[in-house]
Amino acid sequence: MESPVFVYRDEKIADQEYIQWLSDVKKRFRESQARAIVKVNSEMLEFYWSVGRDLVALRAESRWGAGVVKQFALDMRETFPDSTGFSYTNVKYMKRWYNFYNSFITKSHQAGDLLEFPEIFSHVAWKHHIEIIVHSHSLEEALFYVKKVADEGWSRSKLENQIAARLYQSQGSALSNFDSTLPAEQCQQTQQLFKDPYHFEFLSLKQDYDEKDLEEALVTNITHFLLELGQGFAYVGRQMELRVDDETVFFPDLIFYHIPQKRYVIIELKAVKFMPEFAGKLNFYVTAADKLLKGEGDNPSVGLIICKTAKNTVVEWSLQDIQKPLGVATYQLKQVVERTVLELKQRKENKEK
Repeated sequence: MESPVFVYRDEKIADQEYIQWLSDVKKRFRESQARAIVKVNSEMLEFYWSVGRDLVALRAESRWGAGVVKQFALDMRETFPDSTGFSYTNVKYMKRWYNFYNSFITKSHQAGDLLEFPEIFSHVAWKHHIEIIVHSHSLEEALFYVKKVADEGWSRSKLENQIAARLYQSQGSALSNFDSTLPAEQCQQTQQLFKDPYHFEFLSLKQDYDEKDLEEALVTNITHFLLELGQGFAYVGRQMELRVDDETVFFPDLIFYHIPQKRYVIIELKAVKFMPEFAGKLNFYVTAADKLLKGEGDNPSVGLIICKTAKNTVVEWSLQDIQKPLGVATYQLKQVVERTVLELKQRKENKEK
């Protein structure tokens, strides 16, 4: 048996094969840690789902009385005092969670059938699930946020902010002419790229700001802006010089590339209400992008005007005879403050009732 010793590094191995192997092992370990966390989360969620399903399927409150959920929570905490998942509130959410989805899907399965745990739910943390069912008004809305969290790894605060900003309702709501300018199989997919309104609460602008100020602020906060645009956007450039000849030069505001859809997106910013002439200029920029930027395998470029306000009829007429796919949306700067005031007002009214 060896004698006790302190273990020191004999000498640092500089061999590239060792360094590569060590890097691979570290990567595998991190991946195994991530899988372990997901597995633990999945096991817990499946258990919570089964408890909620039992309480609904057994009609527990009708069978054992209105206090059965509280009794169950106390009994479980007595047996498992170190577990933090059996508070009365948490058990109520287990039942509410299962019942939320079960009540929407009962028409698609026979009465008495048990709703199985959806695999995608295992990629969403428990507190996220609670936030989703509390604030969603339909199955489609809830699944929209579940998929967003699973695909994009939203934090809980990000989820709360997106729900408060009504992302589900605004997604794909920008006015456009995509149905007449894009192939049928691309129309709906492209429509989902844009929303209305865009929320620029992260900007600090002077009261009499103009388009240059707005553009400058968005580029300065490009990370926030990309998050607001949505997943898949890559920033290409700002005010890229478009030279037609020695005397004719243009400067599109912002150019992005949407990686999943393989298309350029040209964005024009307007700190005023929408005017018909905006569409003509953006139509020109999208044409230029198709001729000068679009590569082999890319889909048609699209344009988006983000303005302060817009009248539907004016937008629809302006886009009617435009040949390139364009969309028009608005932005809001003080939505967070306005929403907070509204929520406080609603809470006060609910308490008074």
